[in-house]
Amino acid sequence: MTIAGWLVLVAAAFVAFSLLSFWLAVRPPRLTVPLRPSDVNLRVEAVSIQTADGLRLAGWLAARPGAPAVVLLHGYPAEKRDLLPLAATLHARFTVLLMDFRYFGESEGRVTTLGFRERDDVRRAVDWLHARGHAPVGVFGFSMGGAVGLLAAAEEPRIRAVVAYAAFADLQTLGQELYGYLWVLRGPFVALLRLWARLFLGADVTRPSPAEAAARLGIPVLLIHSRQDDQIPFTHAERLRRALAANQSAQFAFVDGARHGELGLELERRVADFFGEHLGPPSKMASR
Repeated sequence: MTIAGWLVLVAAAFVAFSLLSFWLAVRPPRLTVPLRPSDVNLRVEAVSIQTADGLRLAGWLAARPGAPAVVLLHGYPAEKRDLLPLAATLHARFTVLLMDFRYFGESEGRVTTLGFRERDDVRRAVDWLHARGHAPVGVFGFSMGGAVGLLAAAEEPRIRAVVAYAAFADLQTLGQELYGYLWVLRGPFVALLRLWARLFLGADVTRPSPAEAAARLGIPVLLIHSRQDDQIPFTHAERLRRALAANQSAQFAFVDGARHGELGLELERRVADFFGEHLGPPSKMASR
């Protein structure tokens, strides 16, 4: 085979690998969490939320009459069960809605869009809560869920406060970090992933970025991140902090020693206190 032939073969393999990687990113093996509401002494109502494109999203509602509501958004590639311990902590003071993102858990959907369409799905969840009389509304998101929370809050004024835990600041940057072993080819590789997203999903799913969304937020935001996070580098938290520099209501809880997803009881209490401060206690809401 000629040199030109080898180059064509290598280029074709590179393109094929990028397509396979894209497919695995939007259709990853789903993580099943072996936890039930009863395991954390939580009573829930199974609910269904309709998306703009006709999908059914599965959710659990733990209602507390007269209390503000908090929507819990799980990480990738997990499901709502992953946030049951936090839901149990928050339910002492709030109505809590846990929802499975599209494709994950018990929700419908052939693919995840890594936050692009999920941000509008959160707006639909806010619609649903308001229709049921649960307001005001805050959002807690972990990892991809944290990124989605920031994206949704930038477009949905009824979201009154956001907690983003271990969120990525920019999906394109995260992709370049994930495929850093490709060295000088990581840029073209990520560009191909964005091309596949445009072709198969109809949009560049990396835009807007959570950092761009955060820069537009004036509502209370609590950003939580571990300096030793082993999946979302701490540089993403630093970028989000810079994006939130003009937000006088932004708070930051940067911790040492915790891995990705290790929130801990102390931070869970801080999350509850943050929402209590900015959404209002149940007694006040019940008297209105």
